Order: sequence, then structure tokens, then C-alpha cells
Amino acid sequence: MSLDLGVLISGRGSNLGAILDAIGDGRLDARVRLVVSNRADAGGLDRAARAGVPTRVLSHRDHADRPSYDAALVAALREAGAHFVALAGFMRLLGPTFLDAFPHRVLNIHPSLLPAFPGVDAQAQALAYGSRVTGCTVHLVDAGTDTGPIVAQAAVPILPGDDHDALAARVLAREHDLLVRALEWFAEGRVEVTPAADPGGRARVVVRGAHTWFGLAGGVD
Repeated sequence: MSLDLGVLISGRGSNLGAILDAIGDGRLDARVRLVVSNRADAGGLDRAARAGVPTRVLSHRDHADRPSYDAALVAALREAGAHFVALAGFMRLLGPTFLDAFPHRVLNIHPSLLPAFPGVDAQAQALAYGSRVTGCTVHLVDAGTDTGPIVAQAAVPILPGDDHDALAARVLAREHDLLVRALEWFAEGRVEVTPAADPGGRARVVVRGAHTWFGLAGGVD
């Protein structure tokens, strides 16, 4: 099935660019119905406009609380015809008002091998910890911070002499591929989500006929 996507961003929109490129070259059967940013200066808005994709700026500062902001996001996405949501560097937490509107249809990309290093600046966390391997994770969003059921992961080595920017660039390149692959699986109807059996439990994700773990990329000596 073709995905009617809404994409939420806060910054330069490189993962949005990967989605638009994949749609443009026929790898991803989807249409981006709307790109929403909480920041007017997000570079990804220009990237979307160049591709002819509608954009909206909805600042969280214009709303009294998270539920009212989430409701505004939901209204904008529904008005545009989006039925599936990709978070592509969106730096705001989403609550039940939003998640209940798109059950098991909100996908996020995070720059670590979750559950390691959730939250902000996962690359700095990995370097500070002395990890030898990090990577990226695509997961469905739930009420926690980067705690939703995992769809796919890819590993990236931390090389001797790596600084934050070098590591972040290698992880980001991997993110682009992994996010597009995961969206392809949803578009192809390969993903089955089993809701949690008990209140407070975790949903389970099964992807039929696809490898969901990708080994080291970037090279090691």
C-alpha cells in the first residue's frame, strides 16, 4: 500500500531528504502530504518546498501545554491527508493526544542502538561511555523517551580518534538508509504490530521476509 506520510522535523531535514529521494527514484511507494516543523528556521522546510511538498510551522511556544500542541499537530496532519507519521529529527516529545490519533503509525529514527543512549546527543553519550560500537534504531513511538518497539537497527563502529562530528556523520549516513528501508516495509505491508498483552506492557513488531539487523558499516582496522 502507498503511504500517505506526514513528516515532523526540527532541523536541517537530512532524513526528510532521504525519504524524498527514495520516493523520487521509485524505491519508496509513498507521498509526503505535509512536512511540519516546530521551528521556522528549520532547513528541512526549504528542502520540502524545493520538492513541492506542503509545509507548516507549528511552534510549541504558541500553545499552553503539550496536549494542545499535539492536537494542533494532529489537526494539521489529518487536514493534509497524512495517515502515517515519520519523525525525522523532531525534537519534541509526543504525548497520548498525538499517539492515540496514529496508533502504531508513528516511526522515529534514533542515533544509537537502543536501549543504549536514549534521549538527546546519543553520539556524545556513546563517546563519553567509551563504547566501541554504536549505530541507529528505527522504532515505533510510545509514551516513553525512545522506548517504543524496535523495527530495525544498524551498527556503526566507533573508530580510534573519532570526535563527535565524525561519528555523527557516519551514523547519519546509516540513518538515511535504515529509515527508508523501514518505511518501505510498512508500505509493502510486511510489518505486523501486536499490541501489548497487559497495560503498561510493550507492543511487539515482526517484519516478514526482511532482515531487521544490519552489521557494522564504516570500516574497522
